[in-house]
Amino acid sequence: METAVSLLDRLRTGTDSAAWQRLDDLYRPLIHRWILRDAVLRNDAEDVVQDVMSVLVRELPRFHRERTGSFRLWLRTITHNRVLAFRHKSARQRAAGDDGALAQLADPNSELSRLWDREHDEFVLRRLLELLESDPPFEKITIRAFRMVFLEERTPADVAASLGISINSVLLAKSRILKWLRQESGDFLT
Repeated sequence: METAVSLLDRLRTGTDSAAWQRLDDLYRPLIHRWILRDAVLRNDAEDVVQDVMSVLVRELPRFHRERTGSFRLWLRTITHNRVLAFRHKSARQRAAGDDGALAQLADPNSELSRLWDREHDEFVLRRLLELLESDPPFEKITIRAFRMVFLEERTPADVAASLGISINSVLLAKSRILKWLRQESGDFLT
């Protein structure tokens, strides 16, 4: 059995259009949600998000994971820098006279940065599960068993009885989908 290549590894090659689409599907909504926190940038959120995504496309092949959370930190830094650059170009920034609601993202110890980290992981996991269900590489019963055990925190025995499958099938479903999630998330969640 061939070992699957992680999303990050596929992105580094720069030629896998499906991997780039997956990155966009995962991160564009998250970044957009964060940009909307800055009232000055709300009307220009799509432009700022596009700017962040452009930097990701350009720089991702050179990204190397150094420690747990390094991709998350790298993305947060890019987002912060692009927000600052956009605000700097904007006449409204000069009129507002502040650094904006997202200025704390530069400080890795700020409450806003810690919130970014938490929301990032939750968001990426939720988006991967949505993508899993929209184009499932697994049978629906496998996905349902995973959701019941992993997200609803039900016992494998309870899930097996509820779905009319064996406990072993439930455990295999959990294992297979967790493996898929680790593969798809690559270094994004760690």
